[in-house]
Amino acid sequence: MGAWLNRLVLFLASGFYSGYAPHAPGTAGTLVGIALYILLSPLSLKLYGILTLSILFLGVWVSDRVEAIRGEKDSSLIVIDEIAGFLVTMFGLPFHGLTVAEGFVLFRIFDIAKPFPIGMIDRRLPGGWGVMLDDIAAGIYANLVLRLLVRGFL
Repeated sequence: MGAWLNRLVLFLASGFYSGYAPHAPGTAGTLVGIALYILLSPLSLKLYGILTLSILFLGVWVSDRVEAIRGEKDSSLIVIDEIAGFLVTMFGLPFHGLTVAEGFVLFRIFDIAKPFPIGMIDRRLPGGWGVMLDDIAAGIYANLVLRLLVRGFL
């Protein structure tokens, strides 16, 4: 792969270099996810979903490439998975500052704690699929809990 393509892959996988944060790169990547969510929130649910799926597939590809470039599994600089996971967290929910803050906290809790089957996905799926799908699962969990919060059930 050419040097320019490697730089582009690292730029995208690291969430516009937020993954290079010296402390809590996953949290830094989730903050980029919030910014992207703010930009995408006015879109129709269909277009939002298509763009989120596009980021998922892009993330699988760039995560595979970063693992090859750096020679390590799920490098901490890869945060495109947190970006996609946060977009899943907020899918179909009303745009509101409190909802975004709650979504951030819930997503980070599920991403870090990795309750069943998230941890299994993380351990068993190889390459970019393993990098991305555990965060997608964390986003689904966070989305479901956030829906209960928004509706006043929790």
